Amino acid sequence: MINGRRVIAIIPARGGSKGLPGKNIRMLCGKPLIAWSIEKALKSRCLDTVLVSTDSAEIADVARSFGAEVPFLRPAELATDHASTYEVIRHALADCARRGQQFEYTVLLEPTSPLREDDDIDRMLDRLDRGSADFDSIVSVGEVMHHPAIMKRLSGERLDPFVAELSAATRRQDNAPAYFPFGVAYMAKSAALLEHNTFYMPRCLAFPLRRYQNYEIDDLYDWLCVQAVMRHEWRLP
Repeated sequence: MINGRRVIAIIPARGGSKGLPGKNIRMLCGKPLIAWSIEKALKSRCLDTVLVSTDSAEIADVARSFGAEVPFLRPAELATDHASTYEVIRHALADCARRGQQFEYTVLLEPTSPLREDDDIDRMLDRLDRGSADFDSIVSVGEVMHHPAIMKRLSGERLDPFVAELSAATRRQDNAPAYFPFGVAYMAKSAALLEHNTFYMPRCLAFPLRRYQNYEIDDLYDWLCVQAVMRHEWRLP
């Protein structure tokens, strides 16, 4: 709770993963991947509920063993490649409402972004709550090293600028910084989230991350990078 407002954290973790099968419970530096998100959420002073939404009984058991709530198994139609994160959030909030639980703020923690610092969640919530008269959401972002100005695309065999309006000759250093929303945390007023169906609503704050946090795990190579970063930054075995 923050200033009398109840807060839920939702951690989505479906069983199917094509990029890296079983990644949500694959062991990363001594713990299942999902455990890193659960443990950081439980360290928060502001979260009232830490809920894992999954379609997998195996993931549910692991999540419960690390202290998360798993009050349901997600319906199959919300566990496909085409199901959106927002559908999953709506389903979780609706289930909470049926059980008489309402939350003023909703926090999304992606298990594939485990490089959270202990106070990131509370710092983001505090920033959003202090700015609640002017902002409805906050998203963690990191500066990208590969600037859009130098990105390319293939047109058959020809190499073209990815964004035609950006000069291919422009140096990255000469452009304003570009940012990517890494999944350390997404937060919003629950009512606004249900209305806009996105965290990227018109009144959205940015929460800049440290350089080492700019990773998400989608495949084996991402996994190896995050593992190396954890060992370097957090002195893990």
